[in-house]
Amino acid sequence: MQALVYSQSIPRYLLSRLCYRFWPRRFLPGLAPMRLREVSLNPPGPAWVRLRNRFCGICGSDLGLLKGAESFLMEPYGSFPAILGHEVVAEVAEAPPGSDWRPGERVAVEPVLPCEVRGVQPCRYCSRGEYNLCENFTQGSLSPGAIIGFHRDAGGGMAEFMAAHPSRLVRLPDTLPDEVALLTDSLASALQPVLDHLPGDGDTVVVYGAGIIGQHLLRLVRVLTPGARVAAVARYTFQEDLARAGGADIVLMSPSREELAAAVGARMLPTTLGGGNPEGGADFFFDCVGSSSSLQEGLLALRARGTYVLVGTAGTLSRVDLSSLWFRELRVTGSSMYGHGYFQGRRVRTYEMAVDLLAGGDYPVAGLVSHTFPLGEFRQAFRVAFDKRRYESVKVAVDLKKK
Repeated sequence: MQALVYSQSIPRYLLSRLCYRFWPRRFLPGLAPMRLREVSLNPPGPAWVRLRNRFCGICGSDLGLLKGAESFLMEPYGSFPAILGHEVVAEVAEAPPGSDWRPGERVAVEPVLPCEVRGVQPCRYCSRGEYNLCENFTQGSLSPGAIIGFHRDAGGGMAEFMAAHPSRLVRLPDTLPDEVALLTDSLASALQPVLDHLPGDGDTVVVYGAGIIGQHLLRLVRVLTPGARVAAVARYTFQEDLARAGGADIVLMSPSREELAAAVGARMLPTTLGGGNPEGGADFFFDCVGSSSSLQEGLLALRARGTYVLVGTAGTLSRVDLSSLWFRELRVTGSSMYGHGYFQGRRVRTYEMAVDLLAGGDYPVAGLVSHTFPLGEFRQAFRVAFDKRRYESVKVAVDLKKK
């Protein structure tokens, strides 16, 4: 079968890291160590279900890998060569005897590879349903790795077929189109931090960054807590339009500190150096960018004991003034992947709730899937995903049904 395979190369990774500092929006296919190859399908275990892939989204983490922008400290949580792609919509091609799955059923594939998949006793986090924090991502019968798409054994979605552990499959309703279902993974990535840090009615929320995760976040706050006030920060006009359509109360375009402070009801205290210090402000700040500047503005835009949540992946950050962190006793945390959460007093599996939201008809999805390409045109797919400004791209996906 045809598959898009990424092979680890330290020299190419470091060269990519250098080149993308100068051309951050330009995809350099000659530099990327990935190729379309003929590979065989080898399920890691007899219980794994064989799937025929239908769609696979391109994630920011895929782009980060190709840019050499991933943290060096994350290396133990991947194994290569790996078939790229972890945002997968598929159908069951073949299920083991006695399985609950039947050929033809459509599924979303939850990509996390925790204890259950690895054949080891549940760690303290997996036993609580918090398998996104699994302590055994490097143990057990599988190669090291936290999710499919960055994993030597478990396959990935940018291939004609793959195999998945049955615990990782979520059935899709017949009424949910593939093109909407492929948003499940990005929606779940935004849903987990919202469930863990759910704003209340009357709270002011900043969603900093209006890519696909930021678009989901502001929509989730609007749907789950209609009484909250949502301020979104966007970079491009098309992102602004989508944010307004998604329910943001105000959208700021690359705002100054003063503009952001005014939007969240803070007053500016002048400083001789440092650009001024807002007093008061937002209750929650969801950082979907993960840069030094977004962290800095997040710490300053929050009121005392406000909550900053790092949703965008980030590695080394520098030159951030942390005085607001201790002076205002802020709560600072991160959010990684998804597991379970609580909503309205009920424990939910985040991935399943994401499917339910997409299938319910009340969640606004228009415009979120911006481009699809067949697997053979993967270079153009990544080119469009890299350059949001030129192509006005949001979620770019590979359509495995197209030849």
